[in-house]
Amino acid sequence: MKCQQHLAPRREPRNEAPQLPVGMSDESSSTSSSQLVEDFEGEPDEEVDSDGGKNQTGQSGPTALSGFASLRAVIRIKQKYQAMKLRRQEMAHSLVAAGALAGAPGRTSPKIFTFEVPAFPSVPQKKKKRRRRRVMFPNGGPRKTAPKQERSRAMYCLYLLFAIVFVQVYNAIENLDDHVLRYDLEGLEKTLRREVFGQQGAVEGLVYHLKDYLSTYVHNKPLVVSVHGPSGVGKSHLGRLLAGHFRSVVGDTLVLQYYVLHHCPQEADATQCARNLSSVISEMVEKAEEEEKIPLFIFDEAEHMHVEILDVLLQLVASKQSNEYLNAIYLFLSNLGHTHITKHMLQNSSSISSGRHSNLVKELTPILRNTLEKHHPLWTEADILPLGLLEKGHVMECFLEEITREGFYPDHSNIERLAGEIEYYPVVAGREYSQSGCKQVVAK
Repeated sequence: MKCQQHLAPRREPRNEAPQLPVGMSDESSSTSSSQLVEDFEGEPDEEVDSDGGKNQTGQSGPTALSGFASLRAVIRIKQKYQAMKLRRQEMAHSLVAAGALAGAPGRTSPKIFTFEVPAFPSVPQKKKKRRRRRVMFPNGGPRKTAPKQERSRAMYCLYLLFAIVFVQVYNAIENLDDHVLRYDLEGLEKTLRREVFGQQGAVEGLVYHLKDYLSTYVHNKPLVVSVHGPSGVGKSHLGRLLAGHFRSVVGDTLVLQYYVLHHCPQEADATQCARNLSSVISEMVEKAEEEEKIPLFIFDEAEHMHVEILDVLLQLVASKQSNEYLNAIYLFLSNLGHTHITKHMLQNSSSISSGRHSNLVKELTPILRNTLEKHHPLWTEADILPLGLLEKGHVMECFLEEITREGFYPDHSNIERLAGEIEYYPVVAGREYSQSGCKQVVAK
């Protein structure tokens, strides 16, 4: 049995190439193969030394043969691996060269996973700044900036026009204030309210027309105002107050008070009076134009005016005249239409109160206009202001004013006695209207 055991053939290990671990890189595989060669080369020596003289007889041959066989297998594997590595490098170089010629990115060998931990640098790397991509323009031209939009010159002209209009409007407003202050219309209104009794509506209308006309120096027609009323209601007194105020404002040479019965009493002299009046008005208008002032022409007792004078005045106040004739004020004082005024007030005395003087003017104006336009076409160009009848209280105020002006002591009982001597219309709705107004006050 022992002989059979010694004579039994010993199984030799197959000369199979050792399998490389998956994921091993080229360098690690080369190093491992070299280590295997060195190990196999050192194993026979160690076995010979360890066995000593035991294996020198009979067993040294098979052991050496098996060791050389494994060594040859390892060497063969190493050579084959190096050949494959060389072939792979040549293919990589050829692919890199071909990619460089064709402009394609170069290919590299595939990365193989290993358990070796890569050594990271201790110093932190700086982040690279991302470059902004350059804007490409069509046709490969240089970089161009967007053209600046040029403003139209018409806009500057429009701004200039706005500035000119603003300056003109501002100057016009300043001129309005200058004219109103120059003629002192507020002072005139206070004077008329204080010294003209019982005619609040007419005073308000007259001041309104003056303010509207004198607020500017440029006009398209002259201002023509016609004041009408019965005898003794204050027409001539109103004219004297206006003349005195304008003389203090524009000067004595630019104010004309024309009394028809005094300047032209005879009808035979009407033509010559009309010529003289026209020349006087022309001279005053030209002088006022040079001084940039507005003259005032007052015609008292206009009901006695001759037709020739009325025709000349109509030509002067017409809107077709030159500019200097447009800057003038014409005031006519007459008792034309006094019967309509008296009749209206006596019939409507119950509805007339102290607070309705402006309504009285509105009610009487259309009635008087129809009558006056039939008298002469001159009144078609005029603004009509009617003066109403005076009550007994107004007559007493006239007496008080006259007595104070003469320097006498204002005795109330004496004033009532004098006012009782004046003739009145029959009492209507508790109102007594004077037939002669304040005309007899001075005589008393």
